[in-house]
Amino acid sequence: MQDTFILAKNDLDRVLDELNQHGFSLLDHLHPQALMNQLVQECTTHLQDFREAAIQNGVVSNIRSDHILWIDDALPIAQKHLQLLERLSHEINRAFYTGIQNIEAHFACYRAGEFYALHRDNPQQKNNRVISTVYYLHPEWKEHWGGQLRLQDKNGQWHVIHPEPNRLVLFQSDLLHEVLLSHQQRLSITAWLRTDDKIWAS
Repeated sequence: MQDTFILAKNDLDRVLDELNQHGFSLLDHLHPQALMNQLVQECTTHLQDFREAAIQNGVVSNIRSDHILWIDDALPIAQKHLQLLERLSHEINRAFYTGIQNIEAHFACYRAGEFYALHRDNPQQKNNRVISTVYYLHPEWKEHWGGQLRLQDKNGQWHVIHPEPNRLVLFQSDLLHEVLLSHQQRLSITAWLRTDDKIWAS
């Protein structure tokens, strides 16, 4: 059995069309259940290594309160998720000539009471992030637990995206978005598809 899900052509076409029309797209049931379980285990095993997230230059800001662990070769299961993102990057490059070369990624943990206020991942094209992705890997999620992604699409419309397990969200890195207050531990892999070739490590 393959470790990672290979995107069906109709799903890929839909994702590319939605990115073009709205600037974001969703993919549910992304990985086989066995791989998702392994990702959850790898993430939770390393929770003691997570650190408070910083905004830039190592400075911690009060607009976010989550905790993260950068993904490198010491996290082999997470690398399988990044392999799928690499394949998606090739298709996005082919469709939009974006020049994506690299992926920057970390595990993220929002504990009860944590959030990330309104922001852009690439404000005014000040960095090399093109597409942002969030993959939800907690085993279950209930609506009253909060933690939704609130996103403004490229047409100015607002959307509230629930952090359903095994869901991948892709969106343009210059779009305004926030993570609403979480009332339960919320786990994910956040990754950015970038146009530079810097080697990202923890």
